[in-house]
Amino acid sequence: MRAEAVHDKQGLRRARIAIAVVFCVHGAVTGSFATRVPWIQEHAGLSAGQLGLALAFPAIGSVTAMPVAGAISHRFGARTALRGLLALWTLALILPSLAPNLVTLCAALFVYGAASGMSDVVMNAVGLETEARLDRSIISSLHGMWSAGALIGSAAGALAAHLGADARLHHLLAALVLTTLGLIACRSVLDVRSAPEAEAPPRFALPPRSALLIGVVGFCAVFAEGASLDWSAVYLRDVLDTSPGVAAASTTAFALTMALTRLGGDRLVDRFGAVRTVRTGGVLAALGGLLVVVAPDPLVAMAGFGLLGLGVAVVVPLAFAAAGRSGPNPSQAIAGVATITYTSGLIAPSAIGAVADATSLVASFGLVTALACGLIVGAGMLRTGDRRTAAGGDGGGERAAGRTGEQAAPDPLA
Repeated sequence: MRAEAVHDKQGLRRARIAIAVVFCVHGAVTGSFATRVPWIQEHAGLSAGQLGLALAFPAIGSVTAMPVAGAISHRFGARTALRGLLALWTLALILPSLAPNLVTLCAALFVYGAASGMSDVVMNAVGLETEARLDRSIISSLHGMWSAGALIGSAAGALAAHLGADARLHHLLAALVLTTLGLIACRSVLDVRSAPEAEAPPRFALPPRSALLIGVVGFCAVFAEGASLDWSAVYLRDVLDTSPGVAAASTTAFALTMALTRLGGDRLVDRFGAVRTVRTGGVLAALGGLLVVVAPDPLVAMAGFGLLGLGVAVVVPLAFAAAGRSGPNPSQAIAGVATITYTSGLIAPSAIGAVADATSLVASFGLVTALACGLIVGAGMLRTGDRRTAAGGDGGGERAAGRTGEQAAPDPLA
């Protein structure tokens, strides 16, 4: 029995590391793309409004394809599904930089977003199951690994932009490296499988009432995140007249603060509670948005984007946790909140572009600042995401044991 326990502990350790690498690879694709948006805009000859329209298509693809991921995972098992969908996502990075005009770019970004959404659903499901078996919160740190990957991808993209590298070559090389890393990592993730008699999941799940307000808080955070990732480099280039390399570095500043905060997010929430953490984050995000709006030079704007990243970093992981504890059907609540947050990702890029066309990019980030204030107001909706509050009922370990039929294992990395 002791040898079996040690073996199980080692297996969980490998599974946690593997799913962390998967999150990192997924984020690296996003970072690699975001820093080359100005190059793609110039290559395709797009205005700010046209770029905003094109940048809505990744979210359209994600929302359209996400329900399919559950069916794929149900049929083939999570490990096989994640292996194929993650490879599809990393290779889809090649497509946007090849597009010569608006129509082809929209099509490329639709495929890019569909691959992103499907792989995102499966990797989060595997991550939550890994957390349940460990009986320890790891979801914020997993999202931190995603942000770390986005940081690595954006840093490489900033260097490529500074050197004047063609984005087509840059994205081809990045896709090949990330695909290889993803396939290796997927060999060790948990192979979560549905029971043979289980029905396939529904194609669409409406969020219960308990999850709607949680989704609104997540909406505000994802809007600020999407706007900053997709538009920060364009903002510095067009508003503050910076070089391509410095403009791309603004995306890196945002990704850096997101990564550091999420990596330590589990400890922050355990110490201060979900509500206080999110409310403080809302204050920081609103301050960051204000700095971006009034920035007289690139350094102040980059500091503003950094504060935005710091402020919104842990909101989405806590929104999923709160949804899962908000009612009798956790999977339906989480799916509903995911739909709302992805809808925010759908709206943000085009809304920023539309406001920029009608007024200016400065006014666009005034909208981002206003929505960041929504985190301050709505933080209380995430109270159920606090593990200390949830501990008043059945513990996470008991829930995990009930799902898996096994005693929850201790955290092997503690």
